[in-house]
Amino acid sequence: MYTTLIFLNQNFFTQASNRFSEGGPFFMSVILFCLIAAMVFLIIGFLNLKNDPEKTRKMAALASEVSILGLVVGLLASIIGMIEAFDAIENINDNTLGAMANGLKISFITTLFGSITFIIPRIGIIILKTLQ
Repeated sequence: MYTTLIFLNQNFFTQASNRFSEGGPFFMSVILFCLIAAMVFLIIGFLNLKNDPEKTRKMAALASEVSILGLVVGLLASIIGMIEAFDAIENINDNTLGAMANGLKISFITTLFGSITFIIPRIGIIILKTLQ
């Protein structure tokens, strides 16, 4: 049982790493930075919840703005990926569905990661505002 959990855990990180690379290292890194920054702002907000309500509000606002930035960067990267996918399909004489599906899949990876970056801090913001 324990070895199965380790295998599944290693498989998860391998898959996540592969998806990160497929999504494009530049845009995925920017989105990851937004996720980390939003989480740091939320943690600071939670730590100052009782002592400094004003700082808590500021941190929640910053987390909100950074998470929106992550979402928008993901959408931008997705649009760029779609354009590149359609360019590639246009240049191929044999328009196969496989080539189109691959391009579309890659273009939506950044949108997925950007959406996750938006959703996770939003949940924290809701909890933080509830506790205020």
